[in-house]
Amino acid sequence: MLKTKNASLLDGYDAGEFYCEMMGKRGLSHTREIRNRLNAFDIAALRQRARSAGQELLDLGITFTVYSDRDAIDRVLPFDVIPRVLSPGDWNTIETGVKQRVAALNAFLHDIYHKQHVLKDGIIPADLVLGNEDYREEMCDVDVPHGSYVHICGTDIVRDDKGRLRVLEDNARCPSGVSYVIENRHLMMRTFPDLAEGIPIADVDSYGAQLARAMAAVAPKDVSYPTVVLLSPGVYNSAYFEHVYLAREMGSPLVEGRDLIVENDKVYMRTTNGLEQVHVIYRRIDDDFLDPEAFRSDSTLGVPGLFRAYRKGNVTLANAVGAGVADDKAVYAYMPRIIRYYLNEDPILESVPTNICREAKGLAKTLDNLDRLVTKPVGEAGGYGVVIGPRASKRELKDLRAKLQKDPSNYISQPMVKLSVCPTLIGRAIEPRHVDLRPFALTGNTTWVLPGGLTRVALKRGSLVVNSSQGGGSKDTWVLV
Repeated sequence: MLKTKNASLLDGYDAGEFYCEMMGKRGLSHTREIRNRLNAFDIAALRQRARSAGQELLDLGITFTVYSDRDAIDRVLPFDVIPRVLSPGDWNTIETGVKQRVAALNAFLHDIYHKQHVLKDGIIPADLVLGNEDYREEMCDVDVPHGSYVHICGTDIVRDDKGRLRVLEDNARCPSGVSYVIENRHLMMRTFPDLAEGIPIADVDSYGAQLARAMAAVAPKDVSYPTVVLLSPGVYNSAYFEHVYLAREMGSPLVEGRDLIVENDKVYMRTTNGLEQVHVIYRRIDDDFLDPEAFRSDSTLGVPGLFRAYRKGNVTLANAVGAGVADDKAVYAYMPRIIRYYLNEDPILESVPTNICREAKGLAKTLDNLDRLVTKPVGEAGGYGVVIGPRASKRELKDLRAKLQKDPSNYISQPMVKLSVCPTLIGRAIEPRHVDLRPFALTGNTTWVLPGGLTRVALKRGSLVVNSSQGGGSKDTWVLV
């Protein structure tokens, strides 16, 4: 259903003080044709297609789990039908910046588990690394294929009110969300073929093949045809849909710990034809639960003896054990220095200025400006524990001050970035909502970045929290070529 001649879908849309991914500040040339096509819809037609998309997500079982909600364990990730569009220039900056960052992360991890030059040279405080709960002494002097520790990386990127792209944090352990990138694209092409027709959009369907290629590249030495499996905690994990999806896309078995066994320091998979040796494990299980012999003895999710086989080079784990220290929020503050130290380059993507509360200067600055800063616990994910100072109550700030004074090393603070917005269908209107972007990089012997990534959108008016566990949704991300 088309609108009347004088009406436009985006009439009345106002991004206010924020940079708009569709409009920019004065109109973006690369989104002009897409805006024109959107304006050919009326709100009723858009809402009807949005309902169809939501029902299709439910029918396909594309869900995530919220453990804290006793009334609804499985939820459909809300999908907004207005895409987020990136210009070729923006994507070039993102792609090269992410590759640079992954190279620095891998160099950093190799160093801290070997010669530790970065600590001896004072680039980053030694106790910040060696005292980190994700630092694994067991990984010292363990060599990994191609020096790749972070095989799958999700880098969270935001754009500020000046239109500048900045890295908000790194995800170097088990980053999730890539399945939504691919399914969002399929859903968008089925629901809005007329919006996308003839628009030169980069393809995302090769992710599964690229992932399989990266996993094969890091197989133990002299293995020509490696067996790759995806190790999942099981059906009750919040990202189980993604585990199933990625195993299918790679053409690899999906296994749980009980499906694997270690004999003579080699890992085998139980099959109907007997034991089959496994060479690469894409694991979606945290370090602590991987091997009850090496880490938590009460873990029933992992495989006894797995880490022993790993240390001896008979199996590769992706991501590497101990990689979590690289995406610690306090270590993040040193990333510009780390990039310059290892690569002798300036960062392509700037970080958000960060105060490290374990340092006296950072703590003092944070305590003096609690009502102006965003304060984050370094060990939490999913948006939990974040206090947005300008929007916090006096009681919340008082409680935060007490926590900071009791355990300052658990916190960082940052200025509140005015995140960019995208036009978003909210009820019967198009309104601005804040977004971020998580591109996914795969590293075997080289690094490849999926063109686009997961655009997460904060669906609540004024909210800056885009995490699905906190009520956020997602959009299809179009990289124009």
